[in-house]
Amino acid sequence: MRETRKDRATSAKAEADSDLPGAWVAYGTLLQHLRKRAELNQQALGEAIGYSLEQVASVEQGRRPAKEAFTEAADRVLDARGVLEVRQPGVDRAKLPRFFRGFATIEAEVLSRFSYDPLLVPGLLQTEAYARAVFAGHCPPFSEEIVDRHTEARLGRQKLLTRDPMAELSFIIGEEALRDPVGGPEIMRGQWVRLLQAGALRNVEVQVMPTGQGFHPGKNGPFVTVQTNEHEHLGYFESQGVGCTVSKPSEISAFGLRYGKLRSQALNVEESARLIERLVGET
Repeated sequence: MRETRKDRATSAKAEADSDLPGAWVAYGTLLQHLRKRAELNQQALGEAIGYSLEQVASVEQGRRPAKEAFTEAADRVLDARGVLEVRQPGVDRAKLPRFFRGFATIEAEVLSRFSYDPLLVPGLLQTEAYARAVFAGHCPPFSEEIVDRHTEARLGRQKLLTRDPMAELSFIIGEEALRDPVGGPEIMRGQWVRLLQAGALRNVEVQVMPTGQGFHPGKNGPFVTVQTNEHEHLGYFESQGVGCTVSKPSEISAFGLRYGKLRSQALNVEESARLIERLVGET
């Protein structure tokens, strides 16, 4: 039998709905339950928390992730006693690219995280403007909605820098990443200032790998090593939208040796800060 336009539309919607992040769907189902328990319709809830009926409906259907402000307001109005708020981290992680979500869950609770990034400022240290410029340059292009969503999620990950208990964080950044004008001079100046601010935190070390070093272990690409809250050591690397978490002890050992060597070859923390300060002063 010939498929009609309506059939195709219904099929496309079903396929899209099946791809919705589980965290969004679960949150939406819970929100709907709490709203009905409070004897409110979607319009009334929206008016009470400052959002439109369409926004409330989209969140309940799992088509749109709830923002932190939405969750805080809904939790208060529905007398949910924090049951929505405890689901916000999962909702936020589901905004991230699919390939990165698993590692992001691990990253949020690590005791330590060491990373080498040769070409871009690491996501945990990016300003909002820099992150938007990175996502806006994606190929094939992201929609504005996806750029917004990924940017929000990236900024949300940065809670790790000031989390209690504190995590030990080390970043080695290639000098090329600092000099490449991602987004333009104004955005880069804000990014350099952000690096100096992050480096001033007690639990954060920022080092710069200067150009002209010749071959070193970082030439093989960026990577991350972490120690989980269960004292398990893991590695992670990604390229061209594909991420890989590493757990084999011999491979983790090699990651650790490479990172140690990179640390010794990079500018120390004080020298790195002076280099970044010079970049700020030159703009």
